[in-house]
Amino acid sequence: MRVCAALWANRLVHLIDASVYVFRAYYSMPSDMTDADGNPVHALYGFARFIGELLERARPEYVAVAFDGSLATSFRNQIYPPYKANREPAPPDLALQFERCREFCTHLGLAQFSSPEYEADDIIGTLVARLRSEGLRSTVVTRDKDLAQLLQPGDVYWDYAGDQRYHYEQIADRFGVVPERYADYLALTGDAVDNIPGVPGVGPKTAAVLMQHFASLDQLYAGLAAVADLPVRGAGKLGARLAEHRDAAYLAQALTRIHCAMPLTTTRHDLRRRLPDRDALTRFFDAQGFGSLLRAQADRLISAQASG
Repeated sequence: MRVCAALWANRLVHLIDASVYVFRAYYSMPSDMTDADGNPVHALYGFARFIGELLERARPEYVAVAFDGSLATSFRNQIYPPYKANREPAPPDLALQFERCREFCTHLGLAQFSSPEYEADDIIGTLVARLRSEGLRSTVVTRDKDLAQLLQPGDVYWDYAGDQRYHYEQIADRFGVVPERYADYLALTGDAVDNIPGVPGVGPKTAAVLMQHFASLDQLYAGLAAVADLPVRGAGKLGARLAEHRDAAYLAQALTRIHCAMPLTTTRHDLRRRLPDRDALTRFFDAQGFGSLLRAQADRLISAQASG
C-alpha cells in the first residue's frame, strides 16, 4: 500500500497561486522588516516561510509557482476595461517584493511563471490542462475560489492557510456547484471582488439552483421557459430577468472562465524540482538581512532533496 501511495504522490503536481500568499504575508507580517537599504522585506519573508513550509510538508516532486504580472494589462481588461478597476494599485514596496519572491523561487529550484497578458489563474489552468494530458493530477494551492473550476477527479484544491483540502467530489458542498459549472455560476452572480457584473437579483442561492438544474449557461438560456418551475424565490419573473441581462451574463462568463490554453511549452519535466542553489540562497538571505530561520529551513530542504 505504501509503495502504491508513493507512486501516486509522484504523479501529483503542486501549482501555487503565489500572489494570494504574498499579499497575505504583506498584511500579516511586521512591516518594519527591512533590508540594508531600508526597503521593506516583510512580504518576501512571509512568502519564503510559506513556500519552505509547504515543501517540507508536502515534499512534492513537481512544482510550479504562478505570479500575477499586472492588474491592468490582462486580456480581460481588453474585453471589459473596468475589470478589477475597483482595486487599489499595489504599493511600490510590494512590487519590489514580488520580484524578489520570484527570485527566491528560482534560487530554491522551483519553476515560476508570470505574464503581462494572462493572470496566475490562467497560468495554473493551462498547466493543469497540459499536465493532465501527461497523466498528472494537480494540487492547486490557493484561497481563490475561482480556481475550483479547474478540478477534475483526482485533483485537489488546497487552501493551505486554512488547512483545508477539497477533492473534486467535495467542491459542490464547499462552493455551491460542481467545478465544471463554477464559471457559469459566477457569471450569474457576478464577482464584486473583481468588479464583474452579473445578472441583477441573482444571488448565490439562486445561481446554485440554476446551475444544479442546467449543465451550462448555454443550456440555461436555451431553456428559460423551465426556470419558472424551479424552487427559487421569484421564479415566475426570473426567466424574463435572465433574458434581459443575457449579454451581461455572457460578458461575465468570458471574464470568470479561466483560460487553459495560453502559449506555454512547459512539460512535466520542466516542473521537476531542482536542487536549491545554496550559495545563491546565502547571498540572497544576506542581501535581505534574513537570519537563521530561513537558512535552516533551506538547509533542511537541500538535505532532504539530496538524500531523496
